[in-house]
Amino acid sequence: MLPAYIQIIKKLKMQGHTVVSEHVASEVLEETEVKITDEEIFKNDLGYIDGCECLVAEVTISSIGVGYEIGYAVSKGKLVLCVYREEANISAMVRGNRQIISVPYTNIEELGHIFTTHLLSS
Repeated sequence: MLPAYIQIIKKLKMQGHTVVSEHVASEVLEETEVKITDEEIFKNDLGYIDGCECLVAEVTISSIGVGYEIGYAVSKGKLVLCVYREEANISAMVRGNRQIISVPYTNIEELGHIFTTHLLSS
């Protein structure tokens, strides 16, 4: 999924959005995160959400952490956009929540249009 994350960040930045969590697309993420505590990761991630206008999540692969972040963002009244590969089996908790915009894509090139459609430019 790393290539998808890199393209998502690239497309968001090209549209003028600020991406505060670019580190998720780092090839050395695990090496970097091993140097900080779980509590620091938790506080950092929630701090990113507290300071943002919206959360964009690639949810093709299930992740408890990303699910937690989505729930937290919703609870804070943030705009949440979840994108996923069309063939993925996405949780009804995401697809069924009217406070979450969930949009499938068939190829990475579609993401630019999805972002333009659902996000305001910074």
